[in-house]
Amino acid sequence: MERKDEIKSAYRSLGKSHSLYDGMMTASTFIGRAICKTVWDMSPDDVLEYQARVFETLPADFSGRLLEVPVGTGVLSVPVWKTMPNADITCLDYSEKMMESARKRANELGVSNIRFIQGDVGDLPFQNSSFDALVSLNGFHAFPDKEAAYKEIYRVLKPGGTFCGCFYVEGSDANTDKWISGFYVKKGFFTRPFETVDSLRERLEKMYTKAEVTNINSIAIFKCVK
Repeated sequence: MERKDEIKSAYRSLGKSHSLYDGMMTASTFIGRAICKTVWDMSPDDVLEYQARVFETLPADFSGRLLEVPVGTGVLSVPVWKTMPNADITCLDYSEKMMESARKRANELGVSNIRFIQGDVGDLPFQNSSFDALVSLNGFHAFPDKEAAYKEIYRVLKPGGTFCGCFYVEGSDANTDKWISGFYVKKGFFTRPFETVDSLRERLEKMYTKAEVTNINSIAIFKCVK
């Protein structure tokens, strides 16, 4: 089984929705599917594809130190972490409430190789070159200080380490952009400025020795090597 298929299988069998947020992120509930279609013009298969595409560069036998920031409720990552029992995983989030949901999910799935830390991505509590891999799922469009986040992630990643993730980019779907500006920004869920696919690719190519950026509608998926 290819790694992407293995990850999709993990989501189908282990991804449980604890909340409206979880259902929206995974398109696994009626309301979640409706939001994904209305706001993001994505089907459940589209959602599964972009999530699996993020993780496919991390093999099941990965045994290094990995940082996830932000972890959120863990609905997108903990099912995958279960397939990587040899990894030393640290999950960080600014919200204790979100992190508690992630901790509960890890306990439910029997994932014991994770530590949870409350912290700020703009001021990471780790030494330089601490991690072999870093994952950031749907975080950058919400970070208030994106420049600090980019710099801190680069700082704590080891040379040769992998940085992968996904987030909203503007300019790829006019309807999604209207929803983001008219609702998500006004509610404080997302914060400007936003990247475009091209600006993100240009930024990452300047920072990393190798950078690949693709997208599914308004979600950019990136994989970089420091």
